[in-house]
Formats: sequence, structure tokens, C-alpha cells
Amino acid sequence: MVAGTNSGCGKTTVTCAVLQAFVNRGLNVGAFKCGPDYIDPMFHSSITGTRSGSLDGFFFDGNTMNNLLMRGGAGREICVIEGVMGYYDGLSLNQTKASSYETALTTKTPMVLTVNAKGAALSVLAVIQGFMEFRPNSQIQGVILNQCNPMTYSVLAKAVLEYFQGRIQPFGYLPRMENSVLESRRLGLVTAGENRDLKEKLSFLAAQAEKTIDLDGLLKLGKSAGDVSCEPLTVPRYPPVRIAVARDRAFCFYYEDNLQMLQDMGAELVEFSPLADKSPPENIQGMYLGGGYPELYAKELSENRSMLELIGGAIKRGLPCIAECGGFMYLNRSIAGYSMAGILPGECFDTGKLARFGYITLKAKKDNLLCKAGEEICGHEFHYWDSTAPGGDFSAVKPSGKSWDCAIATDRLYAGFPHFHFYANPSFAKRFYQACLKERKANV
Repeated sequence: MVAGTNSGCGKTTVTCAVLQAFVNRGLNVGAFKCGPDYIDPMFHSSITGTRSGSLDGFFFDGNTMNNLLMRGGAGREICVIEGVMGYYDGLSLNQTKASSYETALTTKTPMVLTVNAKGAALSVLAVIQGFMEFRPNSQIQGVILNQCNPMTYSVLAKAVLEYFQGRIQPFGYLPRMENSVLESRRLGLVTAGENRDLKEKLSFLAAQAEKTIDLDGLLKLGKSAGDVSCEPLTVPRYPPVRIAVARDRAFCFYYEDNLQMLQDMGAELVEFSPLADKSPPENIQGMYLGGGYPELYAKELSENRSMLELIGGAIKRGLPCIAECGGFMYLNRSIAGYSMAGILPGECFDTGKLARFGYITLKAKKDNLLCKAGEEICGHEFHYWDSTAPGGDFSAVKPSGKSWDCAIATDRLYAGFPHFHFYANPSFAKRFYQACLKERKANV
């Protein structure tokens, strides 16, 4: 695991540098991300060419987490898990539940701490010591210094070895590199598909990692990870259905394990672009409209009237559909004044701040497409935009106890700001799939 002292310390840059360097060496590499993140896994996947999995202590129990790790790591020579926020940051301000630390313990993964060394010297050792001693069995085995120069690193690396007497290994450093900065925006990094000159940036990062990061040492450390055991998870197999999945610059936030579960059940997933295509795929029995940045492309989406009308018409006729966050906004009447599909009554607007943020538990108020009344699933919200009609068919409860109503749910539609992971409650995926099967039978 590559984790960090805090958000912004450089752990994504270090993770991408290490992943690309391993791939350049010809290794079969797996990648994972702690926490409810869509953007960092896109970078992982663009490097490894395979799906990057999610390991989340709020969504999953230990058995599920280890199953997903074992499945995603099958056949890999090395797997790299990127942490979330600071290493010990979890479900609330005062607990480590759902933290990178908890994930490292659950998966028996050795951790390398990313420390931003800009403007610091011997204080770096105090930071390392604090993280090592803050909790028992910290799993911290090494450190990588970010934004560090060669002279400072040579001195600090020697000091780390002497002070910690071999308990912590210095695995190298990355200097400040203006030409390889991964751009950011409100919800985090600019997505891999939008990042300018991404291949060149990754190539530069990997070349730097070969020079200043102990890649052989990291490979050796990976081999020291503890053996993981778990009871296997089974996914039912159903007759095939075709499910359209919106995927382009505007709609790109998906947990890859969600899509994989639908495929494991028997679905053929057909990707399409609400931005560029004139119509959704033909002969479909379901639709998945994921999150993303529809507000950045509201004008283009609004101008593609044929797509809006066809999607709106299909959902009105009863096509089973999941529409999360950005997908929910797309089904509203408008985004920033630009007309959308209009099958939902709301108008979406920029709040200028985080409207909702963090983990939630969703509980259904009535029977719907995904579940029966009273059933629950863990989810999260993270958005600046809101709707004048966010819905009220689920209740959302934060770990703090704060709650609100959200989402519009019928027997054929789930549409709301909350995101969820199917492995947090697989019955939600089964209900969606069964609705798609009914749609197929009704149109034979």
C-alpha cells in the first residue's frame, strides 16, 4: 500500500509513478484504491490496462474486502493499493473505521508512507515516528519522500535508517516536477481521460521513479504481505440481458466491480456516449447512467436532443434504469438552465460548496427497482450541485446520525445523488438484473 500523511501529500503521484514503472518493466500489475473514489482508479486503469478495484471498510466486511482483493489480484505479480486521505483518517474525525490503516490490517498489506518533505528536514522523522506509534501494528514498513531534492534525501535516508534501526526502510523520493503535475478540480483530480498529455506525464514519472525510487525494494516488500483467506462469494448466473452503460467525459464515475458483477450475472454491457452518439444502443433491457461531470458539458448534452428524447422516452415506457448523481442530473428538467431529459421535475444548480459529502446508509421507504421497503445499502455523496427536486423515496443517514430524504425510486427507476457499491448489498444488483430480465421477456 502507498498511503499518505494527508490529502495532497502526493500519494497519487507516487502510486502512478510506481505503477507505470512496474508496467514498463513488463510486470503484470494490479491496482486498488481505498475509499469511495472514482478518479484515482481511472489513472490506475489507464496505466495497467485492467480494472482498478475498490477496497472500502465502510462498504465491505473483511471477508468481502479480501475476496475483492484476491479476485483483482489473481495472476498479478504485484498489486499496489493506493490509500485515501491521511493513513488513519476514517469514518469520522475521531475513528479509524474505513481508513487506509483498517484496510492494511484487514488485507495484511505492508504500507509505505508518503511524506511531503517540502520545507522540512529532521521533522520528517518526527512525522514518521508519530504515524508508526499512533496505533498498534501500524503496518508501516517504509517511507517515500515527495518533493524532496537529492541532497536532502541522502541525509534524511541515512537518518531514517539510524534512528529507526531498520524498522523503517527509505524507499526513495520524487523531486518537484512541474511538467508532470496531475491537474485538479473540485471533486479531486481531473480525470485520466481529460488530463492533458497524460501518457507523457506518466512516462516522465516512471522514468523518475526508476532513478530515485527503490522499485526492487518495493517488489520485495510486496512479497512479504501476509496470506489472505476468505470464504468465497457467489454471484448467481441468469439468462443474458443487454444493459446500456453511459460512458464518456460527462459520465465516467463507476465502480468497476459493479459492472463486473452485472457481467458475472450474465449481462452484456454496451457502452454509449450521451455526448457524441445520437441514440442509445438498440435492443437493450436496462440502462446505467453513472456519475461524472454533466455540468461541464451541459450545453453539449442539451444540444443532443435526439439522445435526450430517446432516453427519456425509454425510461417513461418502463426501461429499468439506475441513474446516480450525474445520471440523475441528466434526467432532471435542466442543468444550469440547459434543458435535459425532463422526466424528473427538478432543476439542477451550483450550490458553490459541497452540498453533500461523505458516507451514508440508504434505507428504502417503499418497494422499488433495487430493493424492498426497509432494506439498506451503504453509499456516499460528494457533489457541489443540487436539484430543486432531489426526491424522498430513500432516507440517507450519516454515521454522525444526521439524516435527510433523497432519491426518486419506482419499480423501474432509481435516480438520486447517492452512489453505492453493489458488493455492499448484492441483492440490489440482483433486483436490478431481474427487472431487466422482465423487460426482456416482455419484449420477446
